[in-house]
Amino acid sequence: MDYTKIFVDSIFSGLACAGFSVVFNIRRPVQIFFSSFGGFLSWSVYLLTQPLGNDLLCYFLATVVISIYSEIMARVFRSPVTTFLLVALFPLVPGGGIYYTMEHCISGDTAAFIETGLHTLGIAGSLAVGVLVVSSVTRLWKNIRQRYVRA
Repeated sequence: MDYTKIFVDSIFSGLACAGFSVVFNIRRPVQIFFSSFGGFLSWSVYLLTQPLGNDLLCYFLATVVISIYSEIMARVFRSPVTTFLLVALFPLVPGGGIYYTMEHCISGDTAAFIETGLHTLGIAGSLAVGVLVVSSVTRLWKNIRQRYVRA
């Protein structure tokens, strides 16, 4: 595993996410930095988990890590979780899979179309489930904590 390549790729991922931070009207430079760091973190975790051999698991683990990171940063900056989460998810979005799925569809290669389409849906599902798990656990934790504070 070449850690230098992983680090350089993650840096470029973070820089690309900084551009998306500006597009999403994140105005404070500190928030731009930390939201782009989420992109760095997501791609780093994805690449570091590649030796597991299952890319759906890699996507899931990367999404869980950035969801936790986004929840923490949202509390620190008192802003919505989505400001950090959407920017950090961009490196993980299966754009290439969507492109190749449509290419196979147009060319009439039904077997490749179904294969790439299901794989792309699996990646999207991994991203959704990762966000869902962390947000559900966070909401559950808040509800439990509020009940004990009232009692």
